[in-house]
Amino acid sequence: MLSEQSAATVRATLPVVGAAIGQITERFYDGLFAARPELLRDLFNRGNQAAGTQRQALAGSVAAFATHLVEHPDTRPDAMLTRIAHKHASLGIAPEQYALVHEHLFAAIVEVLGEAVTDEVAAAWDEVYWLMANALIAIEKRLYDEQGGPSWRLWEVTERVQETPDVVTFRLRPLDGAPVRDFRPGQYVSVRTALSDGARQIRQYSLSGAPGTSERRISVKRVPGGTTPQGEMSNHLHARVHERSVLELSEPYGDLVLDEVPDSTPVLLASAGIGVTPMIPMLAHLAATGHPAPVTVVHADRSPADHALRADHETYAAKLPAAAVHLWYEQDAPTGAHTGRADLTGVTVHPGTRAYLCGPLPFMRAVRAQLIEKGVSPADVHYEVFGPDLWLAGA
Repeated sequence: MLSEQSAATVRATLPVVGAAIGQITERFYDGLFAARPELLRDLFNRGNQAAGTQRQALAGSVAAFATHLVEHPDTRPDAMLTRIAHKHASLGIAPEQYALVHEHLFAAIVEVLGEAVTDEVAAAWDEVYWLMANALIAIEKRLYDEQGGPSWRLWEVTERVQETPDVVTFRLRPLDGAPVRDFRPGQYVSVRTALSDGARQIRQYSLSGAPGTSERRISVKRVPGGTTPQGEMSNHLHARVHERSVLELSEPYGDLVLDEVPDSTPVLLASAGIGVTPMIPMLAHLAATGHPAPVTVVHADRSPADHALRADHETYAAKLPAAAVHLWYEQDAPTGAHTGRADLTGVTVHPGTRAYLCGPLPFMRAVRAQLIEKGVSPADVHYEVFGPDLWLAGA
């Protein structure tokens, strides 16, 4: 791990670098895109760049990695690295791109911190960067090896279903008719398509169908603001993609997955809004395997009319021998559902529960806190953040 000399330097300079990391990442992206504009056009999410969330996520990951190295020198934050590596693999990131990032990141550090970046400081943070980069490269290589290498494949839309006013489901089949790799419940694919200005933007969407089929199913929520980079892909898919349209999809990736759960292990699936999408294949898998232990389904939404995939939620839960469904709606809650935001106070959480969360950050933070209060081990609470991981960034 980090050498003793570099660890001392990083520990001493971490407060200064941490205080300036937001400014550093802003300068980094400005420099990178000035030198390589095609990366913003065809690789990086323009919506996240416009909103500043990607800068926040990068700053949070670098600071968290450096802090871990000096506080826990004998271990590595593999959970964080694996999450990042899955996202990178879904985008097709190549090892040589890390040298490009290094060039512009360290130029930004020198620009922001000036004379404070002595040779000793530069060497120490260089070591931090390459420890993180090489760890990611190794994990990404393993992921690529499992999938047969980074690849994009053409898929044809076979059906379009309007789930709610703001959510559309697309069913897709491979255009080449070749066999399809199965996915693990909870994984996502990257979707790449050309927008009206010629940019080939990429977004990740959870696979919302049941595993074990030759099709892919994604459910896309339209994000307001389609005339700006924020929401441009979802608005494009809603407006322009119909049956017989063709999209490019990556292989499945993502580390929020429902691994084989022992029959005696209770499971809790908590979602809000479009966060329901990875929960449906998890619930479908539990139903298909007849999971005998208690399964608790928690979902919160604006109204029943906004609850995408609600029929799947109810159908799969009904197939389980010991399932309990708890629904919260901010308005128009029917009999049996709750009005307001999700609150686990009255929900039975069984000992030994393994929990999976997906939804807005405030929702996941609140649910996680209540689960821990009810005795769930923090190690057994797993989550998925759509977009840049701002939980890590402290947002």
